[in-house]
Amino acid sequence: MIFDTIVGISTKLGESAVSVVRISGEDSISIADKIFRGKDLKSVQSHSTHYGTIVDGDEMIDEVMVTIFLNPRSFTTEDTVEITCHGGYLIANEIVKLLLINGARLATNGEFTRRAYLNGRIDLTKAESIMDMISAKTRTQLQVATFALKGDIFSLVKDLQDDLLNIIAQIEVNIDYPEYDDAIVITKEIIKPKIEELLAKINTTIKHSSTGKIIREGIKTVIIGRPNVGKSSLLNSLLKEDKAIVTEISGTTRDLIEAELNLSGIILKLIDTAGIRETEDIVEKIGIEKTKKAIEEAALVLLVLDQSQSLTILDKELLDLTKSKPRILIGNKMDLGKIIDIQGESIIPISAKDKVGLELIENEVKKLFIDESLIDNHETILSNTRHISKLEETKKNLEDALQATLELLPVDMIEIDLKNAWHNLGEITGDIASDTLIQTLFSRFCLGK
Repeated sequence: MIFDTIVGISTKLGESAVSVVRISGEDSISIADKIFRGKDLKSVQSHSTHYGTIVDGDEMIDEVMVTIFLNPRSFTTEDTVEITCHGGYLIANEIVKLLLINGARLATNGEFTRRAYLNGRIDLTKAESIMDMISAKTRTQLQVATFALKGDIFSLVKDLQDDLLNIIAQIEVNIDYPEYDDAIVITKEIIKPKIEELLAKINTTIKHSSTGKIIREGIKTVIIGRPNVGKSSLLNSLLKEDKAIVTEISGTTRDLIEAELNLSGIILKLIDTAGIRETEDIVEKIGIEKTKKAIEEAALVLLVLDQSQSLTILDKELLDLTKSKPRILIGNKMDLGKIIDIQGESIIPISAKDKVGLELIENEVKKLFIDESLIDNHETILSNTRHISKLEETKKNLEDALQATLELLPVDMIEIDLKNAWHNLGEITGDIASDTLIQTLFSRFCLGK
């Protein structure tokens, strides 16, 4: 596939030691050679780097190193040039301007990676993993992203597609040669067990994906409690910084305070809330309403109680308000002793002020949301919402096909559901993908990627 020549800055703009300008396309080497003073770039070997200068006529713009990648041995499979120049706000932009004047076009967001996909260098799962790696904030997020980059997700999906094709092929033989075998025997003894086996594999993958999705997206977590139980102190202790104001005055926190915490590879999207209580203060009332809304939207509730006191009416109301949510009960102020009594549910004792017991919260979060054995055993885990959604659709197709076998419907009717399942799997890897999907996915990338 032949495209025009594009250019983009592949490093973040701003003050830095170096910047990289990337050019890709049929004319990338000849265009770069027009503004490069040094070795003749049109005669050099692939994967070679050359010192020289970038010039605008007789004016030198910068000293640079130019690396050449000849097709198909490049990321895009096209001739590619990378110009490494000094960092800063101006130099890379000046080089880009010169390349545009000499025949290149400014790349759109993600266009280099899009070309790699369209030219068969990578599949969609690898393309998406590149963005996940760039945006990774924890080592665990990076580890999950590399599963796709190594081709693990692609292999997993391809194996499922191959299993489907084997079933479809069996049906095709029966349709083309009806005398080959009895249709009911084919349905009951061959197709049905194979569909059940495939469903079992997909159900396991979907189950594991809940861990992957949590690692990739984090957990929206709200810290709640009545005034002065230590919510803001807990937030500050977890973050190891004074994010929230802490005083002895009730109602100090009047609005939501948001922060992110890397909890051993899991991102907690923390929200410290206004203490819920009866008040006539208009501003505080607004904060309390925001708290109630945050509870509804949260994936996890950290309910902070004062374990040195008996449960108050407000404590009991909060326990009732959050009983249907995934939650962790935290008994703060353990240094003052334990009076609180809660039946049927464990409470984690901590001292937010002294930063004692915080690791117990971390352990409980992992127990609720993460299957650590998957990470430890380097299992292939889906984490991308699009992939999981398509796998869920595949599961529904297979369930419909299984139901059709139970009702002994004609095998060509069963085949329709199986082909729909194969189609949905193909959308994960990009074997089957609409232009709209491709445009949307790659528009999320940065300009030079």
